[in-house]
Amino acid sequence: MPKRDRYLFVCTNRRPDGNPKGSCAQSGSEELLAALKAAVVTNKLQAVSRPCGASCLDVCWEGPVVAVMPDDVFLGRVTKDDIPAIIEALAQRDVKVSEHPKLRDKVLSRGQFDDPALVKLGVKKGD
Repeated sequence: MPKRDRYLFVCTNRRPDGNPKGSCAQSGSEELLAALKAAVVTNKLQAVSRPCGASCLDVCWEGPVVAVMPDDVFLGRVTKDDIPAIIEALAQRDVKVSEHPKLRDKVLSRGQFDDPALVKLGVKKGD
């Protein structure tokens, strides 16, 4: 199989129950990944797009998180309801996923990568 145009890395990291950060798996990412893979196949996009499971993407509080490469876009709080918009965006090969109108509010900004627990302590990722 040749290199695809886009790879979608779905965080499926699981932390122990009760961990204050939570985890994407506890937020339903494993089911999301399975549904996204099925939708890519159903829509015959497997030659250009590849959903993959990933370990922690370091934005647990925004999970489930999907990193879209090479778009360099992170989508947060993604649900199965977002899959049709993701599929539409993948089908438009010359448009970034972040430009789809139904996904714009899912795009994580730089500030959303700062751990809220550390922010309370005055620490940011750039520090």
